[in-house]
Amino acid sequence: MRTLIFKMERPDLVHEGDVVEVEEGQLPSSWYYVIEPAVAMSGNIPITQRLKTKTGKITHIKATNIGYYLTVEFDEDEV
Repeated sequence: MRTLIFKMERPDLVHEGDVVEVEEGQLPSSWYYVIEPAVAMSGNIPITQRLKTKTGKITHIKATNIGYYLTVEFDEDEV
């Protein structure tokens, strides 16, 4: 199991327990992921740590003064 943190700007777009699809984007030396349809975005992930699967499950949502942070688990063992 692998977890990534995503930042969401508005509340209630997704909920804990939701299964989500991510789209992958590439920068010159890293990857980033967006929960579709443009709900939340990950930080930059090193090029050597690319996700093996594009489907994950939201396990936790933390509200802060600057946005909402989603913890998403990806089961890379099945790939």
